[in-house]
Amino acid sequence: MQPSAHRSTRSSRIPQSSRKAKYVSISNDLRGRITGGEFPAGGRLPGQRALAEAYGVTLVTVRQALQVLVDEGLIVQRQGRETLVTPAPAAYRLTGLRSLAEDLREQGVDVATDVLDRSVRRCAGWVLAAFGPGRALRLERVRTVRGKPAVHQVSWVREPYGPAIRDRDFVAEGLYGVLAGEGVAVHRASEVIRPHVLTARSAELLARPARTAAFLSERVTYDLSGAAVVADRAVILGSLLEIRAERSAGRVSVHWGTSR
Repeated sequence: MQPSAHRSTRSSRIPQSSRKAKYVSISNDLRGRITGGEFPAGGRLPGQRALAEAYGVTLVTVRQALQVLVDEGLIVQRQGRETLVTPAPAAYRLTGLRSLAEDLREQGVDVATDVLDRSVRRCAGWVLAAFGPGRALRLERVRTVRGKPAVHQVSWVREPYGPAIRDRDFVAEGLYGVLAGEGVAVHRASEVIRPHVLTARSAELLARPARTAAFLSERVTYDLSGAAVVADRAVILGSLLEIRAERSAGRVSVHWGTSR
């Protein structure tokens, strides 16, 4: 009778009106325990059977609750039904001139690129302020972080550089590295990051509902002569990537990191 009493005490926090209410309450409870530090980043959660017993529910309900946390990026599930809290965030230096993908890869974060468009066309309206009238290479990509689509990025590269690099392998090569190979010396960049909500296009590509909160990064990169070379817009999911600042007496360093 003792195990039964234990389950009753633990599951008293879970509403009994419906299975949906149960799995939502379980996911809320586990989320709070993860963010509160009871289950640290990279650590294991109890097994599914142990969770089912502790909460007084079926394995199906536990799996529904865990799937909510998987979708939020809080946990990862491995073969054999082992469940881990998502590893601690990795840093990305916004103060450098490398791309987000390059810096995350350097830290061992799994980042993949899917190229959606590489066409030479008339500049979009928002690019004209940087390049002026004319044509440029439009490079559209989706960045996947740890297996989840996290960034929808559109980069414009002005003539004559854009058409020259159009057919390069941007899945394997970074844009800045390709430009360096063409003799373009990147000197500085100006970047603004602001709150944003997903448009229908970005929502479809990032597998999130339209109007989901996100970050919008707008960056213009200049060569040694001061001419704009790249104009870039990146829509970044705040549920998968976060901005962190490290301050000291002499400087401020701002980083991207992967969110739990």
